[in-house]
This record gives sequence, C-alpha cells and structure tokens, in this order.
Amino acid sequence: MKAFTYERAASAPDAAARAASTPGAKFIAGGTNLLDLMKLEIETPGHLIDVNGLGFDRIEKTDDGGLRIGALVSNTDLAADMTVRRHYGVLSRALLAGASGQLRNKATTAGNLLQRTRCPYFYDTNQPCNKRTPGAGCAAIGGVARQLAVIGTSDACIATHPSDMAVAMRALDATVETITPRGETRAIPIADFHRLPGETPHIETALAAGELITAVTLPKPVGGRHVYEKVRDRASYAFALVSVAAIVHKNGAGRVAVGGVAHKPWRSEAAEAQLPDGARAVASRLLADARPAPDNAFKIPLVERTLAAILDETRAA
Repeated sequence: MKAFTYERAASAPDAAARAASTPGAKFIAGGTNLLDLMKLEIETPGHLIDVNGLGFDRIEKTDDGGLRIGALVSNTDLAADMTVRRHYGVLSRALLAGASGQLRNKATTAGNLLQRTRCPYFYDTNQPCNKRTPGAGCAAIGGVARQLAVIGTSDACIATHPSDMAVAMRALDATVETITPRGETRAIPIADFHRLPGETPHIETALAAGELITAVTLPKPVGGRHVYEKVRDRASYAFALVSVAAIVHKNGAGRVAVGGVAHKPWRSEAAEAQLPDGARAVASRLLADARPAPDNAFKIPLVERTLAAILDETRAA
C-alpha cells in the first residue's frame, strides 16, 4: 500500500470541496472495497477524506411518503429497518444476500453503490484493463468470461457491477442525492447513476469530481410481492452469476431488475410490460441485445429460469 495523507471532514460541502481541489483524493467511510483495492495498488489515493462524522447515518420518512436513507447507513442497519422490511422488502432481501455479516456491519449505502467490479482481470495488475489504465485494453475479452457481462458491453469492457443492493434500488426507482464541490445539491435517478462502459469504462458513475453522495431516497411504497433471487456458485459470500429483483402485483404486473449481467443494474420497462405473458416473454425483451461470450451464454436462459421461479413463487403465495 502506498503512503497517503488523511483528514476527517468537517462538513459535506467542505469534504466535496477538498476532494475536488486535492489531487488523488478519495472519500472513505466503511472502506470495505477501497482498502482492498489500495492494498493491491489498484487504487492509489494520495489523500483520504473520512466522511464518517458527517451524520448521514439515519433512515427517515419523507414528506411524500417515501424513505430517505443516509449515505452512511450500514447495510446491516438498512436491511434490519422495520420500514424497509415491511414496505421495501426487495431491498432488505438483496442486502442480506450480499457479502458477510461482518462486512455488512461496516459497508455503507453510498459505498455499496460505488463499489468497483470484481472482474478478475481488473484485480490482476499483470493483465491489461481499461478500468485501471484507460487505453490499456481489456484482457477479459477473449479470456475467461464466465462471471462477466452479456449485455450493455463494449469493445473496451465486459465487466459487471457487483452490487446486490443497487439491483433492488433500481427496481424501486431510487434517487441518489449528492452535494457538489460548489455546495450545490443534486438528485440523480438510479437509472442514470451507473454508466455503461462505452469507450470510457473507468468512468463508472454520473458523479463529477469531488461530488459526495449524501443520501438515497425511495419513493412511497408500491405494494406487491417483493422477491430477490440470487444465483451464485456457493451459498454465501459470493457474487451473483445472475440476480433478479422483482416486485409482482396480483394482476401480474410488476417490476424486474437484473444483476450479474451488465455494467449496471439492468432493467427495461418495456420488458416489464410483458410480465403477464410470463418469464420467457420478459427475458427475451430484456436481453434482446445480449452479446454473450461462449462461456457465459448460460446467463441468458438462467435469467429466464430465475424469473420463472419467482413468478411461480408469487402466484403460489
């Protein structure tokens, strides 16, 4: 790990301004992903700004009947919150499917959204990776791609976003609240927050330099049956091959977001309109533009089968 300097932020505007004006600065909260990347020298920040003391650790109801989740709320506390469990069950289930209990105790809401890919070529500094070094090439293309993306890819990157929480947030139409280095606030729909790789896979979110996440807001509850199904190589502490966050109503309508298949949580409202027609119709529309590699083409039928199991479960309830 390379040497770095450290400070504790006094306020959110100050933290954002310091991050924007200090070369190589990064925010740190739980550090569950950043510290690992620093040890491997994939991330080499020269300065860390600790935001843990900024008070963004509360879950509060909003005036319009929704929920405001502070950026520093731990994954454990968010999953256990009674309002979340009762009205946003897909989110609680997604959080409990991620990582381990010890990591969930430290990992934060904002950090979960910002975690970087677990692509093995990104983590292997002996391999070229456009995420680590723009323009270096992508060793994953033509390599072992079993865990990697099948849709929304580019000739520069086929990595997936690893978050379970983000998939549920996408199904819930969450909004990410931020503060900029100029002290201005912004609200970014979760659909626009994560970027597809294109020719710049190292630019992973819509955040500007120094912009700090302060909260995530959820609209008022939509009802329905909430299910999160995660298919992985082992029963715990593993990232998704495919995950499906679904909210299904008695009339067959609902919402579906998929993880493990793209650079961001994958959702298509046009595909959701076909939920009454069954899992095959939804999956065909949802993944119509898929470009799988030979060793991850199984993800396409796996999405359909996972969704079919969810629909069977919700009909039987």
